[in-house]
Amino acid sequence: MSRYGREPIDLSGLGTIPIRERGGKVRTEDFAKPYAGGGMAGWLDSLPHILAADSFRAVARAITAARDRKRMILWGLGGHVIKCGLAPVLIDLMRRGYATAFALNGAAAIHDFEIAIAGQTSEDVEAVLPDGRFGTAEETGREMNAALQGVDGFGEALGRHLEKIADPKYAGASLLCQAYRNATPVTVHVAIGTDTPHTHPSAQGDAIGRASHHDFRLLCALAKEIDSGGVYLNVGSAVLLPEVFLKAVSVVRNLGHPLANFSTANFDFLQHYRPRVNVVERPHARAGGHGYSITGHHEIMIPLLAAALIESKA
Repeated sequence: MSRYGREPIDLSGLGTIPIRERGGKVRTEDFAKPYAGGGMAGWLDSLPHILAADSFRAVARAITAARDRKRMILWGLGGHVIKCGLAPVLIDLMRRGYATAFALNGAAAIHDFEIAIAGQTSEDVEAVLPDGRFGTAEETGREMNAALQGVDGFGEALGRHLEKIADPKYAGASLLCQAYRNATPVTVHVAIGTDTPHTHPSAQGDAIGRASHHDFRLLCALAKEIDSGGVYLNVGSAVLLPEVFLKAVSVVRNLGHPLANFSTANFDFLQHYRPRVNVVERPHARAGGHGYSITGHHEIMIPLLAAALIESKA
């Protein structure tokens, strides 16, 4: 007898079954194929029909179907999406009909605004935080706060103001500028104290709050149009936009609109709790539709998605 008071279990009587009777979730017909040319379409076809590869294809199909059916394709963007230089890709998708509205958190709006006026953004926080210079760019704070005076909508106000002050050399790379010129809705959602313009001497909490609340209500109107075949993509926002989107879904349904049978996707290099539950899972509970999680760096995954969408219509 073992000193532990028991012997290892005898497996001689264990029942087994043939592997073909058991079956398997992974089969050779689902395997990847060596890339044999054919551009993006050929590469996409070469991916395995397993896990994230199938999810990626499903997101591309959902966006393409929404475009063909003229349904809402709403992109929620966090700050790193703009910092990674993806505005030109998103502007092109907008012009091709693969983006019909954008929702930005405060960081995304700041980075895009700075690109429009100066062609650069994203300060070295570690270098300037010790002496309190972080977030003190005069033009950013002054002009973003000036844009909000006497107007209602945050995103529209920034676009309108940039029409006057944007540097022509850089306006083409600004999502705010190009969406405004294209009459594509842009909403901006902030929490007071999270964004550097809130520390500028000209900041007025009532103007910031009013503009952001206007855009929340506008987002609800946009979310209503996702019903029956639309798409919402949360790209790079881990907290604020997933929370805002979930409230918009609830508001729309509370007001008597079904908001069912649509697609959602979360793109990020880490899959956080709120995007998973508030974007990928909860909106589809008892409402149909599908949610997808795609993990990867924005600067790679969004251009890949754009290429897949464009070549699907080539």
